[in-house]
Amino acid sequence: MTKKEKVQFVIDTLNEIYPEIPIPLDHKDPYTLLIAVLLSAQSTDVKVNQITPLLFEIADTPEKMVKLSVEEIREIIKPVGLSPMKSKGIHGLSQILLDKYDGQVPKSIEALEELPAVGHKTASVVVAQAFNIPAFPVDTHIHRLMYRWNLTNGKNVVQTEKDAKRLFPEDLWNRLHLQIIWYGRQYSPARGWNLDKDIITKTIGRKSVIAEYNKKAKK
Repeated sequence: MTKKEKVQFVIDTLNEIYPEIPIPLDHKDPYTLLIAVLLSAQSTDVKVNQITPLLFEIADTPEKMVKLSVEEIREIIKPVGLSPMKSKGIHGLSQILLDKYDGQVPKSIEALEELPAVGHKTASVVVAQAFNIPAFPVDTHIHRLMYRWNLTNGKNVVQTEKDAKRLFPEDLWNRLHLQIIWYGRQYSPARGWNLDKDIITKTIGRKSVIAEYNKKAKK
């Protein structure tokens, strides 16, 4: 297969498996999405979805959030991990949204990245899912799969994002990044990986990755 054919195979396969794509994090508007994505850093979507209803019942707007102390926020979000940093970030960004953006979440990645505790991936997820602006957030699943599929050299997430944006049509970015995440979780995980179930890697995967898998499987 040529690289162009491989890319089309990925698109076609993912569309077949995931014609409808659920959003992993529960939210009701751009602000609650921003908070949920921030909380998901080094945590799981399942854990975040367990905690956010408790937090949003008390504070689901920047106005309500700043009325809480950092310590009060921390107590609620403690189960998701990194609560000291995340609680300060949530309180700080909520105040900035009120002071600078009239309580609204900005629609640009650059503006979002200026908010406390908001990195490039978080900003990219928010613009993609909240505002439908083309972005290609790269998480560990996408980084792993793009390498397994020989569509990036896998050196870092920055390069993986550049390669993904170069290879895939821009109008598919928002859809594809979610499809790849779901595919990675279900068919191509880091642990407990079964190549026979991973049709994409089995068809177009990096030869060295497949060889290493087969070597381990024989042991």
